Amino acid sequence: MAGLFAGIDFGTSNSTVGLADASGARLIALEGEEVTLPSAVFFHADGPAPDFGRAAIAAYLEGEEGRLMRGLKSTLGSALVNDRTAIGGRAVSFRDVLARFIGHLRLRLDHAAPGIDRAVFGRPVHFVDDDAEGDASAEGALAEIARACGFREVEFQFEPVAAALHYEQGLRAEETVLVFDIGGGTSDLSVLRLSPDRARAADRAGDILANGGIRLGGTDFDRLLSLAEAMPHLGYLSTSKAGQGILPRHYWQDMATWHRINALYAPRVMTDLKSLRHEADRPDLIDRMIHVVTHRHGHAIAMEVERAKIALSGAEAARLMLAPLTTGPNPVIRRADFEAALAPPTARLRALIASTLAEAGLTPDRIATVFLTGGSSQLPLLQAMLAEALPHARLATGDMLGSVGTGLALEARRRFA
Repeated sequence: MAGLFAGIDFGTSNSTVGLADASGARLIALEGEEVTLPSAVFFHADGPAPDFGRAAIAAYLEGEEGRLMRGLKSTLGSALVNDRTAIGGRAVSFRDVLARFIGHLRLRLDHAAPGIDRAVFGRPVHFVDDDAEGDASAEGALAEIARACGFREVEFQFEPVAAALHYEQGLRAEETVLVFDIGGGTSDLSVLRLSPDRARAADRAGDILANGGIRLGGTDFDRLLSLAEAMPHLGYLSTSKAGQGILPRHYWQDMATWHRINALYAPRVMTDLKSLRHEADRPDLIDRMIHVVTHRHGHAIAMEVERAKIALSGAEAARLMLAPLTTGPNPVIRRADFEAALAPPTARLRALIASTLAEAGLTPDRIATVFLTGGSSQLPLLQAMLAEALPHARLATGDMLGSVGTGLALEARRRFA
């Protein structure tokens, strides 16, 4: 469609699609009136078309027979993207599942603006840490999937740069800005010079002073919280009654990791867990893990952990409602304990800020504004860390889940107009 340009933010936790024209950019509705779509797919056991987003999560929580898949973006840049998994009695590659979801976004775009076949997709600064080949492979796989879904021309922009373009729309004077985008799977930074005049430039390369990123995001925070507060009630870190130390940990680590949960539903896992039950000092805890695997409550536990994490942004304590899922207790989590579990990743983020500023050739006092985007940017611990690292900067927030998609549409207008 002439005069309209598309940007697609395929996120680990949520996705958006933006449209830009000469007057600006907006997000299109992806599910009812909602402009965000949880990056989730539910494949029904009886074979009809899969559900996406909130409908996928609802189908799972309502107990329909089938398989829920989330955190799909995390497979990009790993060997897992080409692996096959059992869905409805047939083997399907994770690449095919990604194509189903991207294809659904394409259908929603066609509904809003038929005929658009060029798009700018968002990407993290690094899909994979310290692996240029893996990073290029991840971008290449996403480009191939997008073209297979009908996009004739596919280009990419770093997600924090896209968020900066969104933020720039509201500026009245020039600022040096650090964009801090904490998504579901990665944390990305960009340092840029932004202004109303610069926004009109055809080439913005000189305004991007530095980019940095690591494969660490909200799902990692969920994982750490789950391992600290939920998985011990299912036998994580249990000891052996034979005095041989801690039981193998990887089953519980998989249960705490979004894109690994389905691997626990293989028959051999149940055999292993039953064997571990006989070795454990606390077989009752292993019984809870067996109950969760038997009833496929893994994703429901992950959602409950995520809910508690969000609650801790505004409260000093939150209760994990695990009893209906595990037959165990409903433990109380204290924010201080959660923040203690996040100490190692917080240190990594602090180091990332320092290295990105060094790449930009700037000292902390040269940053006027930190623009926060991504759901986990609301965590008080991370905001306090930023205030300490950049004490002279103003913390600004906008559309936590929509700024990247809007900025990608603006970038598409600049590139394709």
